Amino acid sequence: MDLENWISQLRKGTLEFAIMLLLEESPKYGLELIQTLEEIPGLVTKEGTVYPLLNRLKNDGLLEAEWVESPEGPPRKYYRLTRKGRQQLAEMRRYWHTLARSLDALVEGVRV
Repeated sequence: MDLENWISQLRKGTLEFAIMLLLEESPKYGLELIQTLEEIPGLVTKEGTVYPLLNRLKNDGLLEAEWVESPEGPPRKYYRLTRKGRQQLAEMRRYWHTLARSLDALVEGVRV
């Protein structure tokens, strides 16, 4: 596997977690999420990746969506975490901390 492919797979694997973390702060519409992700080093992504992921999370009951009128153009579809989504995010956060500590230890040459 080449480095670019590895980075792409790693980014895809963490994108769902990143989106859910952003939605924990407040409801956001799709383009707003994409623009926020673009500001985070390593998480730049495209609409063609984010919107299918938002739809999957909605279909899984982790997000709900609502169309809201916008004074700046057409209505926007805002996404927010459901109760189930907040519960899953809490579990994801716990796992992330465990995984990050373990990988950091390996990077530093320490066995946990």
